[in-house]
Amino acid sequence: MPRVTILVNGQSRQVDVPADMPLLWVLRDRLGMTGTKFGCGMGVCGACTVHLDGEPFRSCQVPVGEIAGKRVTTIEGVQAEALRQAWLIEDVAQCGYCQPGQIMQAAGLLGRTPKPEEDEIDVAMNDNLCRCGTYLRIRAAIRRAAEKEGLHY
Repeated sequence: MPRVTILVNGQSRQVDVPADMPLLWVLRDRLGMTGTKFGCGMGVCGACTVHLDGEPFRSCQVPVGEIAGKRVTTIEGVQAEALRQAWLIEDVAQCGYCQPGQIMQAAGLLGRTPKPEEDEIDVAMNDNLCRCGTYLRIRAAIRRAAEKEGLHY
């Protein structure tokens, strides 16, 4: 099996895995980073969202062999304190399963658009599913986090 080197949350990590193994399973099963969740396995639900070079990406859809030279950031490594605080204040989480993917998607949005309009939030978050239906609270939390000046996502 080939050795693959990836940069995860600022640390270089080497894993002996097939190059076609999805990044999701490398993170969860080989590196023990279980914050990234398995949802649908088809890139539809958003539970497995991580950042590749700062942009949200579905980790179940990218083979680990294709991310050489890219920075991977997971929920364990994302700098999103304003979002985390807003999530708590707005009481977003119910079951919590989708929340790491929701926060990663929201952090990507705020990284590109620090003061998003309602429609920009809706478009950015549209493909992240929440079975508990906390969409209005998610939107409120994103608005609240966007009001915090000088915070990085």
